[in-house]
Amino acid sequence: MSLTLYLHPLASFCHKVMIALEEAQLPYSPVIVDFGDPASARQVSDHWPVGKIPLLHDGAGGRHVAETTIILEYLAQRHPSMAKLWPTDAETLLEARLWDRFFDLYVQQPMQKIVIDRIRPPGANDPHGVAEARENLHTAYGMIEEHMTDREWAVGTAFSIADCAAFPGLFFAGVVEPFPASATALSAYFERLLARPSVASMLAQAQPYFTMFPYRDAMPARFLPGA
Repeated sequence: MSLTLYLHPLASFCHKVMIALEEAQLPYSPVIVDFGDPASARQVSDHWPVGKIPLLHDGAGGRHVAETTIILEYLAQRHPSMAKLWPTDAETLLEARLWDRFFDLYVQQPMQKIVIDRIRPPGANDPHGVAEARENLHTAYGMIEEHMTDREWAVGTAFSIADCAAFPGLFFAGVVEPFPASATALSAYFERLLARPSVASMLAQAQPYFTMFPYRDAMPARFLPGA
């Protein structure tokens, strides 16, 4: 198998690439990275010294590719089934790129700030930063609610790269800072994403690790192992 994805099943940015690979039906070999094990961590840091996952290795192309959107764009240039996730119309493509970045920067990153703060050692917490992150999530929720009203998918009429980016952040953000009851379009969009076979496949791989999630006590029972 020429594609190897270095990942962790609990890492939301990895989920974005996993969903896209399932949508494109591109076979790949997943390699779980344990950053507590220096030898395992070097599988990533030797090729991408910042040590961030996911990291793709394309055996056929003989190269490593980092950063989620770049990974998916790289694959789209080489595999028509992945290219289908990128709109062909220039304006829709621009909108897809915008919402891909939006979900990464304004949903995933604030969510991660809240999660990481919970596992910091005593005295190292950042309550101001967490409060700001929660406010940022509510701003993002409001923008998504407005955008998704009368829409099925994030851009255009088809599932795209923007939707691949949407689910992972929204999944964990909805645990640490639940969607407002008034955000009916956002909640309906989340349920449509959840029903997508590619998302279900990714969740099946991640579910055994949900007991490790720092906000496991707040996770809805339907997502926990054995549900």
